[in-house]
Amino acid sequence: MIRLFLWLCLALIGAAGLSVWLMVADEALVAEQRALTAADIERAHRIIKRNDPRAMRSGTLRSIALAQQDVSLAASYLASQVRRGQAQVALHNGGASVRATFALPANPLGRYLNLDMVVSESARLPRVDQLRIGRLPVPSWLANGVLDRGFEYLQGSRDFNAAADVIRQVRMRDGMLSVQFAWSDAAARQIKAVLVPAEDQERWKAYQARLVDVLAASARGPKVPMEQLLVPLMQLATQRSAGGDAVAENRAALLVLAFYINGKGLGALVPAATAWPAPAPRQVTLAGRTDFPQHFSISAALAGTAGSPLSDAVGLYKEVDDSRGGSGFSFNDMGADRAGTRFGEAATRSDGAARQLQRRAAEIVAQSEFFPEVADLPEFMTEAEFKRRFGAIGQPGYQRMMADIERRVDALPALRGLP
Repeated sequence: MIRLFLWLCLALIGAAGLSVWLMVADEALVAEQRALTAADIERAHRIIKRNDPRAMRSGTLRSIALAQQDVSLAASYLASQVRRGQAQVALHNGGASVRATFALPANPLGRYLNLDMVVSESARLPRVDQLRIGRLPVPSWLANGVLDRGFEYLQGSRDFNAAADVIRQVRMRDGMLSVQFAWSDAAARQIKAVLVPAEDQERWKAYQARLVDVLAASARGPKVPMEQLLVPLMQLATQRSAGGDAVAENRAALLVLAFYINGKGLGALVPAATAWPAPAPRQVTLAGRTDFPQHFSISAALAGTAGSPLSDAVGLYKEVDDSRGGSGFSFNDMGADRAGTRFGEAATRSDGAARQLQRRAAEIVAQSEFFPEVADLPEFMTEAEFKRRFGAIGQPGYQRMMADIERRVDALPALRGLP
């Protein structure tokens, strides 16, 4: 019996090792996807506006329809948040094929984890017909069993039951994904409660408290220069990173700053934040303007939390939208976007870069150290004027202006030479 037990243990260990070896690969199943464009962001904006849950009556059934291109882009974006993943979705009548690739930490077995899955419609949520992880086939009964147990857990949980009940039906027809859902106030509260991990909530609370103290101690007046807020927050990030996670601290500092500058309360994401001490409302300025801090801080927060392709696309979409009837297309706004994006990238790229940027940002004395000169760049151009002077997005005239902006950002003392 002892010998049999030992052989069984060895067999299980061998099977586990073989499974891991079969799961990883040196080749990516999904190649890197194209970057998000302003048109992608514009479509997403329209979809969100049409289906804004804040305008829905609780419990009312609604449907949202997405084209295959948008489904695939959304899947790839979500995958990119996990180990620089990539994903593709191909819709067909009654089902879909989903492929995903995730980069793995350095190891002797392989560089990627590849998923290849086929799903089909059911009464409510899609069911797995085929699943392969790397070269390892996973029985559909096992995959669906895991999904069923997880869904049952959510439905039976007091913390997640309302959120689990939001999606009522998923259909795939003629290259479109249709989702029927019923939004509820309870689901919104549950989703918000788990959207931000507890440790990140504590970080946000610490940086908001520092903002409260800094603004209370600053000179009275309706406006405050951005560096008077950025520097103390980065100094706090330096202190909290001693023996801790510098990337996470920088990310929290940038997000709290962006929410404050843009007049948004953190309670929009974390219900508990409505009870935190609130910083005094002030207009934040950068290069004498109040719009530059908004561009810079949003781009920095997006780059730090969601990746620079999204940040770049959002900034470009905003300028294109302005040229169609807003304030007009402005290259100096694009300069603010790019400076913020690069700041957010450096702040969260790696532990070494995060700590080096902390040290530089904590010693900033002038805006020119982290914000380029942009006053001479063209702004307030209508769509017609922009096309007359620069052609279109991606044309040589536009590319020359963007290259000039990149050179200016490259020369900033706070960012120069960072890994």
